[in-house]
Amino acid sequence: MSDFLNEKCSLCRIEQTKLFLKGERCSSGKCPVQRKAALTVKPTRGRHGRRRMSEYGLQLREKQKLRKLYGVDEHQFRSYFDKARKIREATGEALMQILETRLDNLIFRLGFAPSRSGARQIVSHGHVTVNGKRVNIPSYLVKPEDIIALSERSTKVPFITKALADKDFSLPEWLERKGGVGRVKRLPTREEIDADISEQIVVEYYSR
Repeated sequence: MSDFLNEKCSLCRIEQTKLFLKGERCSSGKCPVQRKAALTVKPTRGRHGRRRMSEYGLQLREKQKLRKLYGVDEHQFRSYFDKARKIREATGEALMQILETRLDNLIFRLGFAPSRSGARQIVSHGHVTVNGKRVNIPSYLVKPEDIIALSERSTKVPFITKALADKDFSLPEWLERKGGVGRVKRLPTREEIDADISEQIVVEYYSR
């Protein structure tokens, strides 16, 4: 179990940002990203000292960071990008909106789970309904006005009840929640998406 937790922490260290893969631990003093010592990146040295990362390397790093943040595999991420490119608005913002409307992400944003990985578990185990129908596919894309609800048996899951009782939880303005029921009021603007990502760099990566 310890190795599993350390592996998740290492992903955050690599990307030098919080990916919120471990729930409460990510917001506590135990988070290595919050500790100054853990933020020190050892330089890669060549003949002339520190080697600068190439433009391609920067683009790849940002794409990987975004993919890991939402827990999406490479094939699925590319399909999201292709879908975003067909939308009239800016490709980067459209991509972020698609990722935000994944069911597992919405379970996390609504405060039903402490992390996206926990949210995926809730969905996969059949604890969630969308518009009254059970959905157990974490990648299911939710639309504005859709109603997301937890099943009655989900109240017996300790980490769900604990998440619902969290008084410090802040609900995004584009969502609404009452108890174990939430609604997507509209798509979020980029400013409303809490993600330390430069999506334009990701767009540049796929536009090479």
